[in-house]
Amino acid sequence: MESKNVLTIPFLASESFRKNGENKAMGFVGEEVMTYNQLKSTVDAIIAMLEKYSVGHGDRVAILSGSMPNWGATYLAVTSMGAVVVPILPDFTPEEISNVLIHSGSMVLFVSGSLTAKVAGFRSEALRAVFTLDDFAALSGYNGTGFAPALRPEKEYQVVEEDLAAIIYTSGTTGKSKGVMLTHKNISFTAQKCLTLQKIENDDVFLSILPLSHTYEQTLGLILPLFNGAAIYYLRKAATPAVLLPALELVRPTVMLTVPLIMEKIYFNKIAATFNKKKIISLLYRTAPFRRLLNRLAGKKLYQTFGGRLKFFGIGGAKLNHTVEQFLIDAKFPYAIGYGLTETSPLLAGTMVGSPRLGSTGRAMEGVTLKIENPDPVTSEGEVWARGENVMRGYFNEPEKTAEVITPDGWFRTGDLGIISSDGFLSIKGRLKNMIVGSSGENIYPEEIESVINDFGHVIESLVVQQKGKLVAMVHLNIEELQVKYHHMKKELSEQAELKVDEYLEEIRKYVNSRVNKFSQLQVVVYQPEPFQKTATLKIKRFLYY
Repeated sequence: MESKNVLTIPFLASESFRKNGENKAMGFVGEEVMTYNQLKSTVDAIIAMLEKYSVGHGDRVAILSGSMPNWGATYLAVTSMGAVVVPILPDFTPEEISNVLIHSGSMVLFVSGSLTAKVAGFRSEALRAVFTLDDFAALSGYNGTGFAPALRPEKEYQVVEEDLAAIIYTSGTTGKSKGVMLTHKNISFTAQKCLTLQKIENDDVFLSILPLSHTYEQTLGLILPLFNGAAIYYLRKAATPAVLLPALELVRPTVMLTVPLIMEKIYFNKIAATFNKKKIISLLYRTAPFRRLLNRLAGKKLYQTFGGRLKFFGIGGAKLNHTVEQFLIDAKFPYAIGYGLTETSPLLAGTMVGSPRLGSTGRAMEGVTLKIENPDPVTSEGEVWARGENVMRGYFNEPEKTAEVITPDGWFRTGDLGIISSDGFLSIKGRLKNMIVGSSGENIYPEEIESVINDFGHVIESLVVQQKGKLVAMVHLNIEELQVKYHHMKKELSEQAELKVDEYLEEIRKYVNSRVNKFSQLQVVVYQPEPFQKTATLKIKRFLYY
């Protein structure tokens, strides 16, 4: 095969099928797992079915579903035909789903049974057929040909590196969704270069807990393990502790990918809460030697909770809380931080297990160039620009928006503010659009203030905004925990000790203001009764609260 076809999903997948035929490929936890040979047969059967509906090169095929083995099989089938996958986030509203299907011109839709209500009654000129992803049964547009495991493709397909593989509609923190066009080279390049940060072997076991509709999980949690013969396990239900803990015990994964919020919840709700139960332990924890010792002991227990075999625990999608990362370092937990965007397929930079740097996302991935454009002469901060084979082709049917983020010479403007150290380590300060300019022109990063707020006891999450020139923090509290705390206080003191949320919020304000610079001082802290609405990678949709 010509060298120009090497960085394509069908070529690299076929190499893996050839080498790993009898290896386990993917399945649900506790259920039968497809081998790579069985996965290839399923992929071929899906291709053969799509041929009967005249799907061809460049045609769009949408997938609306939570993560499952058939999601990955369908993704491989569509991209192997030279057609284009359009993953849709399951938490999109029916209106958002309709917009994606119409804007992308999708010809075929695969939808999981649990989400069919979201597309009930949807019609478009382009859409020819709808199938359930659970068993590939036709829901509409049936032409007499359904899925059959023995079906085989009638054609051979030539897919080249510059062919479009996926159009991913982002559910960003800043509003309107855009269709990110990723080529076979974009995705395959990223999957291969990830191996320079962490080697993946054919005996590795992945436990997937993030949505496959997001680029992070698609490239690093699906394509990367499949190219290297590893096994992937999926959950049938949401990854609540009741579902996740027995799955970890059963699967004992060697690799997991997650987002900061998940590890932050584990730390603040379980680990820190345990340390704070007894006053003497809480006081000792404030001293560095005891903190390291206690974190190490807690880390060993946590490692066993995750199955005792983890060699790589990837954290990406947002900035990790400083205190939580310090815990992971002290605990010698095998974590690594990654940084990237949907538009960069997604990885741009990453740390390696065993060599973290607190607050940094690591050096640029091999083959990627990062720079700080127009750095501040005093702080060296500026917008992070990136260039490499993983930068998207552009936004689908939106050349003006594409031109706003990709320069004529190929630099992608990330919209993130950061610093690159003298030895190449990148640290992200926050989003350019989120940055608040103070009354004297100083830069204020809400994400950094939020990190301090979230360290305070019983805070679940927070959002800092500017209102009428004042810095205002919206704080979502664990009211149940607080009520228990105040109930104990009342018993211990034998006097009235009622939960007064306003007083607690004022405590938070004083705590934060004693730890941030004078420009970042909070004037107001208000109670946010409901959890904030979030994206697929659990980042707060900030635009909803400005």
